[in-house]
Amino acid sequence: MTTHFISAEVDLQATPSELQQAIEAELKKQGEPLRWAVTAVDVEKQKATVEAVVTKK
Repeated sequence: MTTHFISAEVDLQATPSELQQAIEAELKKQGEPLRWAVTAVDVEKQKATVEAVVTKK
């Protein structure tokens, strides 16, 4: 198992719980998320930048 630092863009959602689900779904495409944080929000593009540490088998 290895750990990787990744960055991803996610569309902003209507509610915080929907945003969390969208972030977790996007991160699971890369591996199993250990931790993540929203590091930037682009209001014009309606995107959130997420940085995360994930594990891969």
